[in-house]
Amino acid sequence: MDTSGITLLVVLALVASLIVFILYFVPVGLWITAIFSGVRVGLGTLIGMRLRKVNPSDIVRPYISASKAGIPLDVGQMEAHHLAGGNVGRVVQALISADRANIDLPWKRATAIDLAGRDVLEAVQVSVNPKVIQTPRVAAVAKDGIQVIAVARVTVRANIERLVGGAGEETIIARVGEGTVSSIGSAASHKTVLENPDAISRHVLDRGLDAGTAYEILSIDIADVDVGRNIGAELQTDQAEADKKIAQAKAEERRAMAVALEQEMRAKVVEAETQVPLALADAFRSGRLGVMDHYRMENLQSDTRMRSSLAGEDG
Repeated sequence: MDTSGITLLVVLALVASLIVFILYFVPVGLWITAIFSGVRVGLGTLIGMRLRKVNPSDIVRPYISASKAGIPLDVGQMEAHHLAGGNVGRVVQALISADRANIDLPWKRATAIDLAGRDVLEAVQVSVNPKVIQTPRVAAVAKDGIQVIAVARVTVRANIERLVGGAGEETIIARVGEGTVSSIGSAASHKTVLENPDAISRHVLDRGLDAGTAYEILSIDIADVDVGRNIGAELQTDQAEADKKIAQAKAEERRAMAVALEQEMRAKVVEAETQVPLALADAFRSGRLGVMDHYRMENLQSDTRMRSSLAGEDG
């Protein structure tokens, strides 16, 4: 291949690269789609999005959907929300759903909800169609000592105005569980709870548990009520066992003290017996007691022991 041919190939390659580069920075197809959709988006705006590393389709397509739905939006605000880390498509879908359901949802509130980490589209859907939250099994003890286990189903509707800063489902579940425990604990008997489980629902609803949350509680239904253990009897049994151990410990303490006292008295007797030979020796030295007197005393003691022994055998 001669030099002219090589030059022509190089030029064609450069032209092709330039065309690809221009088509990347100038999304002509998206621009044409916007025009035929009745939406005005300038080529300079699309090029600016490319330069700011924003995918133009992520902005233009939701903008077209909002325009078709009759919702006026600003491309600059949409791009700013995208750059802030928001989901523009999700927000636009939520705005369209809210508009169809006659729910007042301004752009600023929708983007604030999205940036707060909540699913704004799901919030609108829950606001239109309430959802049911089932609590875990909640165990409480009535006044008669019987444990009652209840499961509640809470029907909630999203409160758009409180989605930013409002507590979530975990708070609703915790508050309903607390109210259930309080209601069961105030019942005089577990039979009362079993016969009228709606009393739990009324008690919990009257406490206004949805205050400060992102939801509005519509109803609380007790789905299941079971009888658990006899906590009162178990506590009494444990207390009796504890009292028994305390009594045994005190008896053992008294026995040990008696044994110690007996040993102490025996020690005193032994000590006294050791003083007898010393006293006898001292009496001999001082002349208060003679040897013959000692023998007579020993004989008298032996005779007494023999008589006692004979008397015992006769008995």
